Amino acid sequence: MQPEVSAKRLELLKEAVPRIARVAVLWNAANVAKTGDWLATQEAATALGLTLQSHGLRRPDDVTSAFGAMRKQRPDGLMVLMDPLIRTLATSIVAFAAKERLPAIYGGGVFVEAGGLMGFDVNLADTYRSAARYIHDILKGAKPADLAVSQPRKFELFINLKTARALGLTIPEPLVQRANQVIE
Repeated sequence: MQPEVSAKRLELLKEAVPRIARVAVLWNAANVAKTGDWLATQEAATALGLTLQSHGLRRPDDVTSAFGAMRKQRPDGLMVLMDPLIRTLATSIVAFAAKERLPAIYGGGVFVEAGGLMGFDVNLADTYRSAARYIHDILKGAKPADLAVSQPRKFELFINLKTARALGLTIPEPLVQRANQVIE
């Protein structure tokens, strides 16, 4: 599911900032699970007519060189593919995006509450309820192999309008109305 969520994040960024053409993508290249996200993001970029600039990190120290490369390449926006390494760098990533005036989209609301422009991710409460149903069924005797696989059904969109104003952006009203949380 994460590759589809990554593609949706790129679509939302394009919807929020229609003039966007080049998007820097910050991700953990050492995390094999993120490869699918990166590939889905590339596919979505092609469909949206966007050019991506990959900035794959392998360790926390790589973020400094990634920021330097982004300054040189001058993207129109930033997309962050979430994982534990990236999450530990949240404060510096949000500060970089603000300083460079980059509209950015992240996974979830934590980055938006910290000053990021937008966040989109699965609704964790709904995901946990789904996991609890699996556990309940297994404890009642169901065989795990017999249980249907379920995909996340609920997603959350977070928008920070204060950040949008600081970037000189007007987020389209239909997008704002779809948001689960709007920071004014």
